[in-house]
Amino acid sequence: MMDKSIAGQVYNIADLEKEIEAEVWNSPPIRGQRSVDFVPPRVRAPTTAIPDYVEHREGATEVGKLSAEAVVREYEAAAKEIEGMGAELMERVKQCEAMTQDALAVNDEMKETAARYREEAKRVFLQIENCTLMTAEVRKTCTELKEKLAAPAVAPT
Repeated sequence: MMDKSIAGQVYNIADLEKEIEAEVWNSPPIRGQRSVDFVPPRVRAPTTAIPDYVEHREGATEVGKLSAEAVVREYEAAAKEIEGMGAELMERVKQCEAMTQDALAVNDEMKETAARYREEAKRVFLQIENCTLMTAEVRKTCTELKEKLAAPAVAPT
């Protein structure tokens, strides 16, 4: 059992929070961690200054200032994420541009290959036609020769 009874003691929440905060800040690191890592965000000192595009107005209460700082930090974090997405998008655009350039170069090569195929087709076409013309000429010559050989010989008179 405890030496003192706490049943009769009344604690003010604010005093209790201050005692806990002081104890946390003054305690040694736990397993290589700084004690501040375990302090709730609202108790920690802000790690970043507020952005340059805002400043506290004269007469604002401490609660109002802290609330406004917290909100602007959240917005700023979101804005940085959006900028990061924009940078990622631009990286993808560069990749698409490079891919487009490669595709255009490949398309040019394909056009050149198609033109070479057409030239080869024309050469083969002409060669085949020349062969068939020559073959037709050979047949005609053979037929004429056969007819001369098969015709009865006429004696000279």
